[in-house]
Amino acid sequence: MAEFTIANFKTVEDGVQEGQFAVGERTKAGSLADLDPIYRELLDRPITIILGLIGPDGRVNLTPMWFDHEGDKILVNTAAHRSKCGWIRKNPELTILVVNPDNPYHWVSIKCTVENEIREDEPGGERTTEQLDRIWTKYTGADPPYGLRDPAIDEKRVLFECRIDRIATFGKP
Repeated sequence: MAEFTIANFKTVEDGVQEGQFAVGERTKAGSLADLDPIYRELLDRPITIILGLIGPDGRVNLTPMWFDHEGDKILVNTAAHRSKCGWIRKNPELTILVVNPDNPYHWVSIKCTVENEIREDEPGGERTTEQLDRIWTKYTGADPPYGLRDPAIDEKRVLFECRIDRIATFGKP
């Protein structure tokens, strides 16, 4: 199990304080289970997250997308033909921002690195399909299978399994 740091930023919910909006405390964690429940809960809700990655011009590319995790791995599932798939392969360091839609000053930022890639059309690829069906149900409430495959092409998916490098947290629900 990899160890990572959780940086919890100070907030002003309880009033103005010295060093507000700076890191209030840093703790070591070995698991997402170590995350305060007020932040852990955000990871399990069907919240559209923002995925940040480096594009070919060296600039940050931001993409809204569905979020999933399993154990202590962050899961990123995308269509194999999309540009971001190649960008992730070229630079496998990703940042995910999960913002509470009920309070934008309550969020979790996760920096992670791709450790494994599972292509849907290769041996073991059924894991990619199963994970896609699971988040389809999480976000839409509809039964599987995933219903947004591009009918004009034989769309295949890729699942990137990522280890957590650092987490930053901010605010209260």
